[in-house]
Amino acid sequence: MKRSGVLFLAAVPVVAAATAYFLSPGGSDGTPARPPAALVEAGREHAKSRAEQERAADDAVIARLPPGLADPAKKELAQRLVASAEHSTLDWRSAYDSIEDLGDGQGYTAGVIGFCTGTHDLLTLVERYTEAHPGNGLARYLPALREVDGTDSHEGLDPGFTAAWRAEAELPAFRAAQEAERDRVYFDPAVRLAKLDGLGPLGQFVYYDALVFHGPDTDPDGFYGLRERAMRQADTPAEGGSEKTFLDAFLDVRRAAMKAKRPGIDTSRVDTAQRRFLEAGNFTLDTPLVWEMYGETFRVP
Repeated sequence: MKRSGVLFLAAVPVVAAATAYFLSPGGSDGTPARPPAALVEAGREHAKSRAEQERAADDAVIARLPPGLADPAKKELAQRLVASAEHSTLDWRSAYDSIEDLGDGQGYTAGVIGFCTGTHDLLTLVERYTEAHPGNGLARYLPALREVDGTDSHEGLDPGFTAAWRAEAELPAFRAAQEAERDRVYFDPAVRLAKLDGLGPLGQFVYYDALVFHGPDTDPDGFYGLRERAMRQADTPAEGGSEKTFLDAFLDVRRAAMKAKRPGIDTSRVDTAQRRFLEAGNFTLDTPLVWEMYGETFRVP
């Protein structure tokens, strides 16, 4: 997770010290002097220490807050909501063995949260799973997964990878690995950052779903980029702003990004789900819930 300002502030002492060296007289050939290795290493240690201090402060804030979406019942609800968008079902556990190419330029999409061969998260999942379970049925595809990472290619994966995925998904260990990676990359960072922004369970879910769909990227259309854009339009509750106003701004930015990337995309997950909950003032994401996804109505009593 990246937090706005942390990296910049941590780097200031290093930059300042290094600048002093670069501006000092150079060698006889006119080349600028370089900061010694000891100074660079000291800068790295300072940055690491500053980041640890920031995280400890954040941990203290979060420890005082209610569990929110991390409450087991709310977390289960969150998975059902995402599954309605990702798999058109409320039974998210039925998706462990799902795998197909959706034609969206991200290669194969698979598993409970839609890990993709083209977006690095599926590769990371299989690498971490293989570290814990060497010789598993997917391990032999690691060289091919590394080659196709960042592309929509199936080279080295066809024809056996989809069958191997489905077979591995029958194993409790791989199902647990999928859930753990989902939480590590998507759920936990989203809930943590939403809490620091002063958002309740609905806002925490809005962040989670956006992180799943847009990915943990800092570019303008990645999750962190979308958050920064929304923060330029409205203050977060932690900054003294209105929760509804900020979430409205975030959903506007997110919807526009979805349309810009794929003009014909169905934005139900924003328009007839999250926006509906927001307009109803359901900031705590209490049930019963009724929403529409791609023309189908879903209910959680």
